[in-house]
Parts: sequence; structure tokens; C-alpha cells
Amino acid sequence: MALTTNPMDETLRGNIYIRILITNLMVIIFGLIGLTGNAIVFWLLGFRLRRNAFSVYILNLAMADFLFLLCHIIASTMFLLDFSAHNNIFFKCFNTFRVVLYIAGLSKLGAISTERCLSVLCPIWYRCRRPEHTSTIMCTVIWVLSLLICILNSYFCGFLNTKYKNDNVCLASNSFTVAYLMFLFVVLCLSSLALLSRLFCRTGQMKFTRLYVTIMLTILVFLLCGLPYGIHSFLLLTIMYDFPVFDYDLYLASIVLTTVNSCANPIIYFFVGSFRHRLKHQTLKMVLQRALQDTPETADNMVEMSRSKAEL
Repeated sequence: MALTTNPMDETLRGNIYIRILITNLMVIIFGLIGLTGNAIVFWLLGFRLRRNAFSVYILNLAMADFLFLLCHIIASTMFLLDFSAHNNIFFKCFNTFRVVLYIAGLSKLGAISTERCLSVLCPIWYRCRRPEHTSTIMCTVIWVLSLLICILNSYFCGFLNTKYKNDNVCLASNSFTVAYLMFLFVVLCLSSLALLSRLFCRTGQMKFTRLYVTIMLTILVFLLCGLPYGIHSFLLLTIMYDFPVFDYDLYLASIVLTTVNSCANPIIYFFVGSFRHRLKHQTLKMVLQRALQDTPETADNMVEMSRSKAEL
């Protein structure tokens, strides 16, 4: 007896394949742009500019975005080359590393926003009592904690167990990961709201700086583009495992958006650093240095910056 295939099913699978193909092509295009931008930021902050409290976070964030985009490009290239490795331990380790980078990036954004909030709300304590190497220590702790969370989660849910819906240990691991991400999201939102309220309620005491604009734009872009990937990957997939086509389209959209998020950060630095300045005779080093400037631009500051340019 011959089996007949449903034309509607074939059309549906074909449409899904086309959407996946377009998604992976967009990921590769945006990823290559982001790789270039984050590599330039990493090079300048790591070897050409003097580091401060916030540039250390930006340096580590650029490294996390660079590796995160590289993982997405590799995954999309593997799909386009029809490389099947879903049951391979390399593929599981690869996905674990990608999750590590996402959690580390979100954690660094939370640390940047919190430290900026402390520098504004408690300026005397921040200038006099803040430990000197806080940024370096925090970045190290974030990398170790993100790696530990993902390794334990993959150990309990990916490498050993296949029916992990009924596994209490895996459920506890998933719940802890989701709770940690929700905690970071709450910290990110509360610190950002505190900064905004301080800015608009006391405009005479606090003025815009380029660093402030850089941080707020970076957080805003993450909330719009980076957060949907985390919601779908960590929250929805712990609730339901078989999702319809509409939800899969949302997943594809979240993949593209999170690629845009990691690609957008260097563009934000360039935009903020070059705003109200002519690009002629401007180097990327000067633009990035200006984007991380934490003093309001006054006439005296402009004269001093022009002198430093002439010396360079």
C-alpha cells in the first residue's frame, strides 16, 4: 500500500525551510558586521586606551558579543552547509558555550547599570570608598558564575538525561537559571529607572554625559532586541517543549534580534562619540574615548579636547 503525502504539509515544511534559510543568512550578515565592530572596540580598549571602571565592563562586553556572534555565525553556516550534528557532544558543548556568553553579557549590562547608578546616587562613597579593582573582580566573577551555571545545567539536563521533564534535579537547575536571569532583568530595569528619575527630577544637579547616553542606549537596545531571545530560550522552553509554527517564527525572530543586539553596541559607541563632532580628522580611538566620557561637555572641556587632538 503506497503512502500519500499531504501537499499542505509539504508546502508548510517548505515555507518553514525558507524562513530558516533567510534567518541564517541575516544572522551571518549582521554577525560579520558585529564581529568587525566588536573586534575594533576590543582592540582599542584593550591596547590603545587607558582603562577606567566602565571601560573594563565595555571591554568584557565586547568580547562576549564577539564570541556570541561567532557562535551564531558558526551555527548558521553549519545549517547552510547541511551539517547535521544535533546528536553530537560537540553540538551540546557549543550550545552551552553560547548560553554562557548570553548570560555573561546580560550580567555585565546589569553590573554596568548598577555601578553607574551607585556613582550617581552615592557619588562621595563611589569616589572615596569604592575598591580600586572592583570592575575586574566583578567581570571575573561574572564569567565564572555564568560558566558554572551553564555547565551544571547541561550536566543535569543535556548530557545525562533525555527525559528531563520528570527529573527534579534538572527542574531545579532550570528554575535557578530562570530565576537568576529574572533577577538580572529586575536589577537592570530598577537601576535604569533610578537613573532616569534622578535625571529628570533633579536636572540642575545632574547633567547628561556621553557615558550616560552610551549606557542607556545599550540597555534600551538590549531590552528591545536581546531580551526576546532570553525569554524564549529560558522561560518558554521550560514551560512547553512542543510549540506550534507561530512560536517557532518567534524563535527565529529572536535569533535575528539578539544578533542585532550584539552588532549594535559598537554602532552605539560610534554614534555617541561622533555626535556633534565632525568626522573629518577623527580617529576611531578618539570617537570611542569620547563615547565613554563621563564629564559634561562645556566650553572649557571642548577647548581642552581640541588641544589634546592637536597634540595627537
